[in-house]
Amino acid sequence: MGNTEAILLAALIAGAGATLLRLPPLVGFLAAGFFLVPLGVEATPTLDTVADLGVTILLFGVGLKVDLRSLARREVWLTTTVHTVGSALIGAALIGFLATIGLGAAAGLDPAGWALIGFALSFSSTVLVVKLLEERNATRSLSGRTAIGVLVIQDLAAVTFLAVAEGHAPSRWAVLLFLLIPAAPVLRHLLARLGHDELLPLFGVVLALVPGYWLFDSLDVKGDLGALVLGMLLASAPRAGELAKSLFTIKDLLLVGFFVSIGLAGVPSPDELLISALLLLLLPVQALGFSLLFWLCRFRRRTSVLTSTVLTNFSEFGLIVVVAAPAGVLGEEWTAILGTAVAASFVVSSLPIDRGERLVLLLRRMLPDRPLEESHEEDRPLDAGDCQAVVLGMGRVGRAAYERLRDTYDLRVLGIEAARDRCERLCAAGYNVVEGDATDPELWSAESFQHTSLVLLAMPFHGSNIAVLGRLRDSGYTGTVAVVAQFDEDLEQATEQGADTGFQMYDGAGAELADRAVALIADRLRTPPTDE
Repeated sequence: MGNTEAILLAALIAGAGATLLRLPPLVGFLAAGFFLVPLGVEATPTLDTVADLGVTILLFGVGLKVDLRSLARREVWLTTTVHTVGSALIGAALIGFLATIGLGAAAGLDPAGWALIGFALSFSSTVLVVKLLEERNATRSLSGRTAIGVLVIQDLAAVTFLAVAEGHAPSRWAVLLFLLIPAAPVLRHLLARLGHDELLPLFGVVLALVPGYWLFDSLDVKGDLGALVLGMLLASAPRAGELAKSLFTIKDLLLVGFFVSIGLAGVPSPDELLISALLLLLLPVQALGFSLLFWLCRFRRRTSVLTSTVLTNFSEFGLIVVVAAPAGVLGEEWTAILGTAVAASFVVSSLPIDRGERLVLLLRRMLPDRPLEESHEEDRPLDAGDCQAVVLGMGRVGRAAYERLRDTYDLRVLGIEAARDRCERLCAAGYNVVEGDATDPELWSAESFQHTSLVLLAMPFHGSNIAVLGRLRDSGYTGTVAVVAQFDEDLEQATEQGADTGFQMYDGAGAELADRAVALIADRLRTPPTDE
């Protein structure tokens, strides 16, 4: 069996094993890489290509969801700048301490090496963070938008570092890349003219790899940044969300190669493993730093903490630093050390434990609650007021339910939606919709919906529906709770956990189609024929 076949088989087995243990599959992919190293399996050119493609398409997808206005917000650029500088200094201090006591590979480093490693460890992993946000359906929430904004600015800093470290500036022709801005309307027009078949994801892949990665890379600008920029230029297109969804499966499949390659970076020696473990001490400091900075930007304690926990990991950029470092600054052994620390931080971030909620409670004194009027305007608790029904999740299903409750049953309805752009579009169309994170426990502790008769859970992520269902019942809500589910087993779980009724979204599709068709026939039959 060749290396490629062994990697594929190990990834499948380890990913399935992680799923059985109720862990994210990516934990299994990382473990597969570590398991294969002692067996003599090495990363192949094919694996490296697959991993690079996965990261490029991921960043293109990130760009499709980036609101450029969010990058100019204080909680994004100021937090990123202060946190990067502070984390780099603390990381350098830790490496300096290890060098002073003469621990392993750290003993041979000078202050330049301390600073370089500290800088590398100040970044969060774009790949992991976006994947975690997508799994939680939180990319367009306030927390998700802020986290992605931080990652974008970190990527810009990384590009600047690599240009300096590699000793050459971008090509003088790189200024021509600004022509992509006036070309963006043409790309958006092409996207609007495409159908819903395989041409749609192919269009996205070509944009990410050709005018994105290849064009930027050929002009000595980081190719991954090019994919991100192309995605951002298309973000305002009406079909940007559909394009991102069409790339979802392709991206996830290719990213298997990325996570396996992290594990295949090598197993460190005992001394190097100890240094990797000590580097993990920076993660709590990283989390506390982000939490404090977000709180100072007037986020509520919970939003500050949960945004910080998703960013609490090391970036694969740390491995690039080792390669790009000037000769003699870092030894080759730091590839294995940083690779192990990065992989371990991925595992810690991916474990399905409620660290964020516990940290919210632990930081009550350090980050006290503010008066409502002093909180960030997008991060204030909601109040359903005198509305008779509330719909959580205003996608297609939630919007249809909202319209039926409002138009057919004449109820006063409030919609709650985490995606700000969708919320703005619906409000402009006359819907009573507010932006909010329905999974926020503090939303329920204020008894926001105690006077409503019906709460309909129509969020696309089943885990969110179940979490909100539990919090509703725990808060003493006595009204009716209805849940929309995609699969039969999800509907059964919701019913067992207290939902009064539920609907498997495909069950009623045929009946609804028949109703509309018959209504149309009836209208035509009632219309008298016209005399010629």
